[in-house]
This record gives sequence, structure tokens and C-alpha cells, in this order.
Amino acid sequence: MITLSLAEIAEVVGGRMHDIPDASAEVTGPVVRDSREAGPGSLFVAFVGERVDGHDFAAQVVEAGAVAVLGSRPVGVPAIVVDDVQAALGALARHVVRRLGTTLVALTGSAGKTSTKDLIAQVLRRKAPTVFTPGSMNNEVGLPLTALTATDETKFLVLEMGARGIGHIRYLCELTPPKIGAVLNVGSAHIGEFGGREQIARAKGELVEALPPAEEGGAAILNADDPLVRAMASRTKAKVILFGESGEADVRAENVRLTDTGQPSFSLHTPSGASDVTMRLYGEHHVSNALAAAAVAHELGMSADEIATALSEAGSLSRWRMEVTERPDGVTVVNDAYNANPESMKAALRALVAIGKGRRTWAVLGEMAELGDEALAEHDAVGRLAVRLNVSKLVAVGGREAQWLQLGAYNEGSWGEESVHVSDAQAAVDLLRSELRPGDVVLVKASRSVGLESVATALLETGAEGEVAAR
Repeated sequence: MITLSLAEIAEVVGGRMHDIPDASAEVTGPVVRDSREAGPGSLFVAFVGERVDGHDFAAQVVEAGAVAVLGSRPVGVPAIVVDDVQAALGALARHVVRRLGTTLVALTGSAGKTSTKDLIAQVLRRKAPTVFTPGSMNNEVGLPLTALTATDETKFLVLEMGARGIGHIRYLCELTPPKIGAVLNVGSAHIGEFGGREQIARAKGELVEALPPAEEGGAAILNADDPLVRAMASRTKAKVILFGESGEADVRAENVRLTDTGQPSFSLHTPSGASDVTMRLYGEHHVSNALAAAAVAHELGMSADEIATALSEAGSLSRWRMEVTERPDGVTVVNDAYNANPESMKAALRALVAIGKGRRTWAVLGEMAELGDEALAEHDAVGRLAVRLNVSKLVAVGGREAQWLQLGAYNEGSWGEESVHVSDAQAAVDLLRSELRPGDVVLVKASRSVGLESVATALLETGAEGEVAAR
């Protein structure tokens, strides 16, 4: 973070200083909420959680070098005390972002946010110093913490914005006002909480409403292939740039195809020229993500050749998102277990088939959470798609929702041993260990709450030990 005195921080957040011998003492290190990350010059933000109270670690973080604690009560060490710690953190982020004058790029969507954010960051940092959201820290706490890692050298700040209701993205935009905003898609993620796709579109569109007008440099990057996103053009005064495979898109892909290993290749067309891209990531769904990143980069002055080179060399920066690992015995494990919704689940199944062309394919799938009344239909549809794509075997893991996955496969014609339901992750591991053969490809995917990453981890440990190869 940029250097700020404790007196300045207290004024910005409306806090009261306690046990501070020198108000001119400066925070020169990071702002952290995890006591283990506290170090010299840092500011520790003490949240009260369900299981842990950050205030209990106040002495420990100061001993580690933290200048002070930002909390809701005095703690016997230098502290700035506020009524609402989360609001204070947001106010501090807003102050720092305004003072820096960094070009802020924000993005949202029902699927692909983190992968696209990683692509945007990898493209832009070829042009200038770039700070971006680590992992999926896209809420009211993670977003300001990310913004506070920017420094005077930061040219671009790329922030992922999530939402679980109307007004969430509007609030995030108030904390860190974006100049460029990208909306990727409107899908079924959290549809149970929002109540329908129209409500999701209303929430996601708050991003483009927050952008400055075109004459002030505002730019809305919108998916031309998604009608609900494209309609958001009427909700902004910013310049509108369309991306997609549509012929009307300003930044578009032509001649899209997959390599023999399932990686997308296409011709990138921008208003400044065209260039070929072959990505390191897996699955055709990454074409749309890449086009969104290309549209942002084009708006910020990068050429088609520069963008294409960056996209072709970009990798996955966030764990458990289409991580493809081949074991010594030739079994390939595709770990996409960080999260799941109907759109990302279907994209992952198509990627599995592309990667496993000519080989046995396994789809180890679990619940897609927060689908509300749509849960039965959406799980049934995924099970049916697995059969239509000729996935060799579906392993549905968990309770009722997993049973719906298997039911969909059964109703689509998977009556033999092509689909099976198991109770939990360990049962899935036991099944796979006994039946996998060298050369098989295994996809593991479910909502984060299911914890199916343990299946991928166990399979890779099995391969490392040579158990399967020896058998």
C-alpha cells in the first residue's frame, strides 16, 4: 500500500486512536486480515467471525511488526477503533484508489470471472505494472484488500466483482470506482438467491451503470453473444465495446477450433488488426474469456499482435480451475473443483471430451449449489449432457443433487454401468482407484462446498506412489 500515517488513516475511516504514542507513525506495508500475514509496517484489520475474533491476535501482530490494529474495540496495543470495521476498510480502499489515480478495470459475470480476470491481468502486465484480485477475493472484504495492495507504480488495477443480490456490485463500485467494466455473461449461478436471470442481469448491470461517460474515458465491455448482457448497452453512458463470435462484435473470434489436446485456437480480430491465438488453457469456453480480455487490452492501447501473444502464453493463475495433470501411468486428472454452476459444468464436460478424444473419460461430478427451484432440472440436464457427449462414465458424488445427476443420465439412456452414484468423496476415490486404467481422463467438478478437490488430490497422490501403474 502507499504510505499513510495513522492520523491520516483515522481521519479517512472516521476512527478513534487508542494507545498510539505517535500518530505520525506510518503504515508502509500491506493491509491484512490474517494475523499470519502481518509483518513490519503492516496494518492488521480485526474482524469478528463466527469462530475467530481477530482482536484476540492484536498483541501477536504488533509483535510481528504491525504498526496498528484497525478494529471495533481497544485491544491494549496501538489501534484505530471504528464502529464498523468492514465499512472502514472500504473507506480506506476508496481513499487510496482515488489518490493513486490508477486505471481501474472491473469485471463480473455468472461464470468465468476468475479465469477472465487472470487473463486480463496477464495481458495488461505486459504493458505496465498491474495489480489484480488473487483467486476469487471478489466480495466486500476481498475487493478492498486487493485494492490496498496497489502502489504509486501500479498502472492497472483489475478487480473481480461478485454479487449475491441486487445492490452488491453497486456498493463495490462505490468503494473502487471503475473506468472500464466488463460483463461476461448472465447465467444460472446463484439463481436461487436472485430469483431469475432477469434479476441476475439487473445486478450485473450495476457495473456498467457505475462507469463514467465516454467523454471521460468510461468503457463498457459487453458480450455480444449474450442477449441479456448486450442489452446493458442502454444502461450506460460509457463507450460500448462488444466482444464475441458474432459478426457484429468489435472484438471477435473467427475460425474457432480445438487442438488435439483440447486447447482453443482462433483468429483474433480487433479494430486495430487481426492475429492468431492458440491458448494454453483447456476448453472452448475460454475463447469468450479471451475475447473479453482482448477487448479490455485493445481499449487500453494494445495492438492485436501484442494481445494475441499474451493470450497464447497466458496460463491459469488460480488453483482448481481446469488444472490438467498427467500421472506417470498416463492417467490425466482435470481438477476443476473450485466451483460449479450449470454453464461452467457443461463447459467442463465439453472440455473433458475434447481432452480425452480417443480415450476413456470419467466425469466425477457433485452438487451445483444455490440453484433454488431450478436445481432438479439443472442437475438432470447435466447428467443428460454427459450421456450425449459420450462420456465413458459418470460418477455422481453426494446426496440428493448427485442422485438427480445420475437420474438425468439414466433417463438419457445410460442404463448400464455408464453412470454410478456414490455417497461421498472417499467412495469416489475408492471406485476410481480400482477401475482407472492408464490413459484415462478424469474430470472432477462440483460447487466449492462439496470439497471434491480432495478426489483430485488423492488421485494424483495415487499416481505419484505408483499404485495404479504397478497394478
